Amino acid sequence: MTDYNPYIEPAQQQIPEQKKRFRLGISLNIILFILTFFTTTIAGVAWMNRDPYDLDNFSFGITYAVLILFILSCHEFGHYFAAKYHKVKVTLPYFIPFPFLMLNPFGTMGAVIRMKAATQTRKALFDIGIAGPIAGFIASLFVLIWGMTHLPPIDYLFAIHPEYAAMGIPTEGFAFGNTLLYAGLTKIFTSSPSVFMPPMNEMYHYPFLCVGWFGLLVTALNLLPVGQLDGGHIVYALFKEKHKLLARAFFMFTLVLGIVGLLQFVGITMFERYGLLNWLVWSALIYFVIKIDHPPLYDNEPLGTGRQLLGWFALFMFVTSFTPVIITSY
Repeated sequence: MTDYNPYIEPAQQQIPEQKKRFRLGISLNIILFILTFFTTTIAGVAWMNRDPYDLDNFSFGITYAVLILFILSCHEFGHYFAAKYHKVKVTLPYFIPFPFLMLNPFGTMGAVIRMKAATQTRKALFDIGIAGPIAGFIASLFVLIWGMTHLPPIDYLFAIHPEYAAMGIPTEGFAFGNTLLYAGLTKIFTSSPSVFMPPMNEMYHYPFLCVGWFGLLVTALNLLPVGQLDGGHIVYALFKEKHKLLARAFFMFTLVLGIVGLLQFVGITMFERYGLLNWLVWSALIYFVIKIDHPPLYDNEPLGTGRQLLGWFALFMFVTSFTPVIITSY
């Protein structure tokens, strides 16, 4: 038995099926969001140095989960509303849960939206590409500044690592790579002698600092000017075919960083602070999935001064948020 009725116009016959697909799509969005909330909460518990698989510790990870979902949502809805403004059909965000903390300690691989139709103009391509990074960047700044202006006393860290009270706080070990923006905000908001600012090898115990740093990382990675990444959309809209030189240069840059990171595994350690093996994975993703060059768009309408200035702001976001060595363990 079908829903087909020969006395109803074909367009009307499609409406029930479209509504069904829409409901299924929304259900998937909601399920993935809930799963990502759960996996990021587990990650947040682990960052607090507690057993992430003990449900009694669940509450310790909620702040981290809420903050990271806030930043990812700002980024993706930046894309979403820009697409709606240009009347480009787009899905709601699909959050990506990742429960395997040994492979990814953040609990998520981010979020994506899918455009159901290609953009037809350079302005739409540029606006959709840059709206996400700007929204995520602003959200990350808000989270970081709040975290730096509301730092708990040093006893907070001693409660997590009681041994530090006697032995002192180590300055080496597993640490996030610093960035120009993170370092600059630290000098602005935590320069008072009465404020304890944790070193990079301990800041992940502080949800606002950890998530703010992660938000900057997500912004920088998305702004890599290659293929179908946000940065690829932006540089293609700005430079058209000339974007290929920049895209290929950055692909080689990620490849070199990965090779430098590989050298330490063959006994060459003099460059270990300047590369990371994970960049080889990124290079493979860029080459095989994201692609190096942006697909062509046949629209030559100029972007205008305002959008060109935003393009330079995208460069500022990338330079100040990027770190070649994302994680160290020295």
